[in-house]
Amino acid sequence: MFLSALELRNIIESSFLPKRCQCTVAPDLSMTVKVYTDRQTDQLDLMVTGINAQRLNSSREINGLIAELRTDLASRTLLHSQPLHTERRAV
Repeated sequence: MFLSALELRNIIESSFLPKRCQCTVAPDLSMTVKVYTDRQTDQLDLMVTGINAQRLNSSREINGLIAELRTDLASRTLLHSQPLHTERRAV
């Protein structure tokens, strides 16, 4: 890891603004990223655990991780924002 855990956390957390993002790095360098719906609630939109922070050795790898997380977040948001399909009968 070429950045300190604090620098890595700051880059990842700020990349999700204006949403609230919490990134934690464990002593074994496994990382957890949580992205919340907004800055006021504790409702999670995305939580990814077990990210290997040791593989984040360049800005390209960090950007790749952020892109993957954003894709996961967008697909989850899309699924949850879809209206519930109901069947209507003609009267």
